Amino acid sequence: MRSPSRFGLVALVTATAAVSGALPASAWSPHDGYPGNPHRSDVVDIQVLNVSDFHGQLDPLNVRGVGDVGGAAALSSYWKADREKNPDTLLLTAGDAVGASAPISGFFDDTPTIRFMNHAGFDADTFGNHNFDKGLEHLQDQIDAAQFPYVSSNLTHLDDNLSDVSPYTIKNVDGVRVAIIGVTNPEAPTLVAPGNLGTMTVADPAAAAMRARTEAARHGARVFIALGHLGIEGTDPSGNQTGPLTDFAQKVHGFDLVLGDHTDVRYQGQINGALVLENRSKGATYARTTLTYDRRRGGRVVNAASEFVVPVSNAVQPDPEVVAMLKPYRDEMAKRYDSTVGTATGLFGNEESDVRGRETALGDLTADALRATYKTQVAFTNGGGIRAALPSGYLPADTSLRRPSSGYAAGPPYDLVTGDAYSVLPFGNQSLTRTLTGAQLWAVLEHSVSKAPGSFGGFLQVSGLRFTYDSAKPAGSRVQSVTLDDGTPVANDATTYTAATNDFTNAGGDGYTMLADGQGTSRNLMAADLLDYITARKTLTPATDGRIEDAARPGA
Repeated sequence: MRSPSRFGLVALVTATAAVSGALPASAWSPHDGYPGNPHRSDVVDIQVLNVSDFHGQLDPLNVRGVGDVGGAAALSSYWKADREKNPDTLLLTAGDAVGASAPISGFFDDTPTIRFMNHAGFDADTFGNHNFDKGLEHLQDQIDAAQFPYVSSNLTHLDDNLSDVSPYTIKNVDGVRVAIIGVTNPEAPTLVAPGNLGTMTVADPAAAAMRARTEAARHGARVFIALGHLGIEGTDPSGNQTGPLTDFAQKVHGFDLVLGDHTDVRYQGQINGALVLENRSKGATYARTTLTYDRRRGGRVVNAASEFVVPVSNAVQPDPEVVAMLKPYRDEMAKRYDSTVGTATGLFGNEESDVRGRETALGDLTADALRATYKTQVAFTNGGGIRAALPSGYLPADTSLRRPSSGYAAGPPYDLVTGDAYSVLPFGNQSLTRTLTGAQLWAVLEHSVSKAPGSFGGFLQVSGLRFTYDSAKPAGSRVQSVTLDDGTPVANDATTYTAATNDFTNAGGDGYTMLADGQGTSRNLMAADLLDYITARKTLTPATDGRIEDAARPGA
């Protein structure tokens, strides 16, 4: 798989959509107004700013080789400057602005992020799977607090479950009616706890978006933007980036801009006449797009150009209103989460492509904490639930601590604080113990590696066992051997074993239907178990020990 694009320090990519009948050069520009009527411009440059998969990242990210990037106060300043240059601006995101959030947001049920989005002037958002992490009542509270509309065209029974949500919204930008149509990712129900979508189901994105487009056109829309919680997931044999985002763009027509999300990959392309974009997540980049709309040319977009911006935090003055807004939350966090609990001799990294596709040191640590706490034979937890490195991006008030973030004492070793455990495991999942048969365990492990070597949020990090699989073989027949830590083979039979996992996986999340048999005893908060384990161990060293091996990719 081609390595996704990383960071560069200015507008990284510029694309111009090919438009037939483009205006020829002439002695006057339509931006100057009609000949004889210079007070009205014939052309409107609609600026669209969008961020993908924000996940409540109100604090900056520390990016190796770049420094601090993003953060609410810096992003607000960047977007204010963009608007000053062009007031005809829309600010959009395509789901998961909240959920699996950074501590400054997640510890307060994402209220700080909704407040930031209101302050920044977002014009629309849609729903990704993480919007449903805490159920519909919590989501409705966020919808009610938002000063911008949520749109989703492909949720069925929407009005029976949520209020004030529409398939699309229409914005008037300098007299141009712009339709913004939302799309939720079809796999969302499998990525959250059962029942979290109520009676809603997720319909085909392309068909639903086209229906919404037709209706919006009847209401006078002339420009069409899709907000899709759909991303890039891999490459085709020719090396072209592909995934649900490109699949969607190939199936729809009449859109000017398709904005993607969900997979933390930077992408830009032209498909079916639309400019198609996805950003890196958490504000690491944002896209600045100009849609040039010509009233003379039948009222349509005649040009589309976009650039990715890396919002280096110290390149702008932080928005003082955002700094002040977040201060009470920071003060409260310091009381709860700043206590030092241990030391790490190095960084436990958490690249998404690693934790969702291979054994990692942090995955081992998290699974070991489960098994040690409940003294089970085996333990496993989904890589998609491990959301931050250790130390994390949590920012303690004491800057003398050794932390990888800017502004702290240098490490390694690093000081670990309470907030780190809750950043690594932010979902509020419960630890759970149960018994399962060898046959169930084999089925669990087969499902874990079913998408290998691709990334899968359900890929399991394990403890108490070792297994070998072959990703070159067909899914469902990849696991070759399973043993306990002491070398005892685990047979694919009715022999029973004690196991610890989390309540989401045990309820069938990520497709683990073989576990959804009603068994299991809920225990403590999983993040609290990790915290206790770190506290008891005192000093942690990042290392793996070969628990998971892919015969097709030795050492991978």
